[in-house]
Amino acid sequence: MEKHEMLYQHVVGLLAKRGVTIDDIADLVIFLQRDYIHGLTREEAARNVQIVLQKREVQNAIMTGIQLDMLAEKKALTEPLQTILANDEGLYGVDEIMALSIVNVYGSIGFTNYGYIDKVKPGVLAKLNAHEPGIIHTFLDDLVGATAAAAASRLAHAHPELEDDEDVYQAH
Repeated sequence: MEKHEMLYQHVVGLLAKRGVTIDDIADLVIFLQRDYIHGLTREEAARNVQIVLQKREVQNAIMTGIQLDMLAEKKALTEPLQTILANDEGLYGVDEIMALSIVNVYGSIGFTNYGYIDKVKPGVLAKLNAHEPGIIHTFLDDLVGATAAAAASRLAHAHPELEDDEDVYQAH
């Protein structure tokens, strides 16, 4: 198996270990694109998620974020970072910065997709953001939302005819 495929499989395995599947992320993509790409299937959404997860910068962000979440669960970080991550403090912001490295992969539409999904927290994001005792997903919820936003952006770029502002392209 090539190194690239090994990294991809490692990231997919880390996500699964933390309770997130490709289909969970695909459902978020459908949530983001349902008003724009009618008939979008879970299979097509999942294929786009897989393509996003094959990008090295996405893999690096996910591996780093999950590792920090796991270290925080083990109380292996020094203070004050340990408390900040354990409490998912709102003004921390580094988790969102890592997520932005993913959303930027497919252009600026990723920012709006991510901002919306991060605010609404549908599907698996609600579960990841539940703050269950002993489980820390300070980074993971943002990274999963960003992956979905990037996959949704990829789909939007693949379907420019479905722009929500079609008047821009009409001759005057």
